[in-house]
Amino acid sequence: MSKLENKVAVITGGNSGIGFGIAKEFLNEGAVGTIVGRSQETLDRSMAQLGGNFIGINADVTRLADLERVFKETSEKFGKIDVIVVNAGGAVTGAAFGSVADTTEADYDRTMDLNLKSVYFTVNKALPYMNDGGSIILIGSNAAHRAYTSFSLYGAAKAAVIHFAKGFSNDLLHRKIRANVISPGTTDTPVFDRFVPAEQLEAVKKYWADVMPIGRIGQPSDIGKTAVFLASDDSSFMLGAELLVDGGLSYLSK
Repeated sequence: MSKLENKVAVITGGNSGIGFGIAKEFLNEGAVGTIVGRSQETLDRSMAQLGGNFIGINADVTRLADLERVFKETSEKFGKIDVIVVNAGGAVTGAAFGSVADTTEADYDRTMDLNLKSVYFTVNKALPYMNDGGSIILIGSNAAHRAYTSFSLYGAAKAAVIHFAKGFSNDLLHRKIRANVISPGTTDTPVFDRFVPAEQLEAVKKYWADVMPIGRIGQPSDIGKTAVFLASDDSSFMLGAELLVDGGLSYLSK
């Protein structure tokens, strides 16, 4: 029996990378719902693969009116929502990762708007449209636990997201809505293409695979299968928890 049969899900950033990996695993387990992204081209390409059980909504998660529209349209199409996956985040166009000595106020604001503020208000705007007993899945990062060079701001935002899983769960006990967080490590997504020259791509991926105790970098399906667990009744006794899905890097590496 499919673990997410007839559950309605919204996945922000669901048009590519980890988010699309989650959407595909949800579809395989019987879910319906919405993927959200800012690129219409990528949304269209992803929708062609997902078929009719998911719709795509072009929206910017840093805009509260867009978030309100996402959940309203999803509810009108499918009914009340059972699962939200707050996945949108990462690098911000026009804002560079860098040292505390180099980061500008504009870099700070854009990074925090996408990686922290949008998380809080995605949940805030979803709640009126969610079923009691639903599941909120936040996406953190092992950068919250490891001090990667030039990633202090991003890592701090993700550390706060990990706390949100605890705080949201406590806030929503009366509705039996659970919030948990998945913290991925290096994962094979299109983000590599944005930061690594094509001629260095395979070497960089090999470097990270060699660093990983498990001997490979993550795949979006690795995160997707973990998200299925947190969205399903199999994890009904879990709330406020973090699952580190990073090939053992945080727990086993020195």
